[in-house]
Amino acid sequence: MSKTLFIPILFAVLNTVAQVKIDKSATTISTRFAPPVGFERKATDSNSFPYYLRRLPLKPWNSNVLYFDGRTKNTPNVYASVVDLGIGKKDLHQCADAVMRLRAEYLYSQRRFEEIHFNFVADGKPRFFKNYAKGDYTYPKFWKYMEYIFISANTRSLHDELKPVAMSKMQIGDVFIQKGIPFGHAVIVVDMAENPATGQKVYLLAQSYMPAQEIQLLVNPQNNSLSPWYELKNETITTPEWTFEPSDLRRFASY
Repeated sequence: MSKTLFIPILFAVLNTVAQVKIDKSATTISTRFAPPVGFERKATDSNSFPYYLRRLPLKPWNSNVLYFDGRTKNTPNVYASVVDLGIGKKDLHQCADAVMRLRAEYLYSQRRFEEIHFNFVADGKPRFFKNYAKGDYTYPKFWKYMEYIFISANTRSLHDELKPVAMSKMQIGDVFIQKGIPFGHAVIVVDMAENPATGQKVYLLAQSYMPAQEIQLLVNPQNNSLSPWYELKNETITTPEWTFEPSDLRRFASY
C-alpha cells in the first residue's frame, strides 16, 4: 500500500473530505504537503528565502514537538509536523526567536554573514553577526550569536524591525507578528500555492512558542479539509494558539 494518501488534517476531527495530499514518508515541507486540489506552487529561485523555507527538514511523521528540556508538548492538535532543527538546551528559542533563527539560518547557508543582524529591544539598534564572530564563522559560533540575540530581542523588537505588507502582497517568508502586552506572538509563512484558474492563494504557517520548543507546522483549526493550508483572505487569521489580523503581516527588509 502506498504511503501517499488523501487524508484529513493530522490529529484533528476526521469527518471531512480532505483536499490535501500528504506523503507521510517525505522529509521536507514541500514534499510532504502537496497543495490543495486545484492549487500549484510557483517556482522560486534556488538561492531565495522562500526556496529555503519550503525545503525545511521535517522529523518523521507523527513526531511530537519537544521542549528545550526534552519534555513533550502534549497538544498534538496544534501542529501537523515538526521541523527537524535543534533548539539548544536553554529556554530561549520561542516564537520571535524561531522566526529570527530561520532568517539567520538561511543567510548563514548563503554565507551572507554581513546581512545577519537583529535589533535589541533595549535600544532598537542592530547587533551584527559579523561583529560578534570576529572572523569565526563556524556554526557553533553562529549558534552562540543566535542565543545572544534570543536573550535580548523579542516580538516587540522584531515587530518594529519588520516592514508592514498588505495581505494581497503576501510572500513566503512574511511574518504575522503582534507586540503584545506583556506577551506577543509571531508565526512565519513557510509556503504558498495558487489556483491558476481563480488566482486564489493558500499558505502554510510555522511557529515556536513558550516555553522554548521545536518549530512546528501549524494545522488550520478553522478548516479541517484544507488543513494545514490556510486560505489567503483579508480577514482575521485564527491559528491553534493565537489570533492575528491582516494588519499584523510584516516582512524582512530584504530577501
